[in-house]
Amino acid sequence: MTHITRVKASSCALAAALLVGIAAPAVSAHGAPASTARDSHARIPFTQAKVTAQDDGSYTVEWKAPGTHRVAVKAGGRTVASGGATGKVTVRGLAAADRQWFDLVPERGGSLHLADRLIKLEGTVNFRDAGGYRTADGHWVKMGEIYRSDALDKLTAADLAKLKRLSVRTVFDLRMESERTAAPDRVPAGATHVVADVLAGSPTFTAMPTTPEEGVAMMVEGEKFMVSGDSAKAAYRTVFAGATDDSSRAVVFHCTAGKDRTGWANAALLTALGVPRSTVMEDYLASNDYRAEANAAALASMPAAQAAVYKPLLDVRAEYLNSGFQEVSEKFGSFGAYEKKALGLDAKDIRDLKRDLLVG
Repeated sequence: MTHITRVKASSCALAAALLVGIAAPAVSAHGAPASTARDSHARIPFTQAKVTAQDDGSYTVEWKAPGTHRVAVKAGGRTVASGGATGKVTVRGLAAADRQWFDLVPERGGSLHLADRLIKLEGTVNFRDAGGYRTADGHWVKMGEIYRSDALDKLTAADLAKLKRLSVRTVFDLRMESERTAAPDRVPAGATHVVADVLAGSPTFTAMPTTPEEGVAMMVEGEKFMVSGDSAKAAYRTVFAGATDDSSRAVVFHCTAGKDRTGWANAALLTALGVPRSTVMEDYLASNDYRAEANAAALASMPAAQAAVYKPLLDVRAEYLNSGFQEVSEKFGSFGAYEKKALGLDAKDIRDLKRDLLVG
């Protein structure tokens, strides 16, 4: 059953604005990330690759690997499909698992280890892998290392057990104190919970909008604060310090809806790793798809005039993320300067991050 928390006006406006707390039923999967020396050191010929879990329990695996004559698709160590330089196959009949992993193995070059990006849990709708994207210079972001999510307060015992099996060791909570008090996180056994309050003391969210235009303006200003606000810089420094610490992975960072504070965290991470801006935007906007049912239910529960005002708060829009990158340029001059001055990452930190999180 889907649970909806009505959005109400309050002095803690981000908690009221960004946020519908929900839990959705889901199907489990099982698997563990792995990579080989070949993955790490050989050039990966894939320019596109993606795994999509289907509702009927099958998986669609698609790829593009120009110049490659044959690609084997493996699951559980056995070949389950194959194709050429461009392929799209449907794989059925695999045993139930926490997370189903596939290896795309070309006849020459490095392979890819991929799964569906969404982690299906009973208590979240927007818990997904930060990886599985290609960088501008042909590397790939590893999957199974860093996750992004909406609120974790509705995780079930089965969810917690699943996250423990997925080796989640650190949870970074980006929410305000009021949100954490109202809906405390549930974290898997043995995991460390770290508060990284992005909006602590923010002057931006002091009143709720009364028109859709005011709602858009509030989201744009909020995105800017996530870049240059003092509490935001401190919070994201904490998150990135954890992301660069081998002993802390797998890492989860989350807010309430998993789209704004979390969205900027992942946009900054992917950009630091060299993922093109168009792909970063695609990842950011995907929250509209993952949250579509919950958002539609929330809006349907409101009078039409109120829903029109709140829709910009529930959406992610290109103009929101673009305003964050614009703030980077205006306040820091470049993304590299933002990494150093706001996130506390020097050149060695970036090299270490890429060494740990990229393959190919």
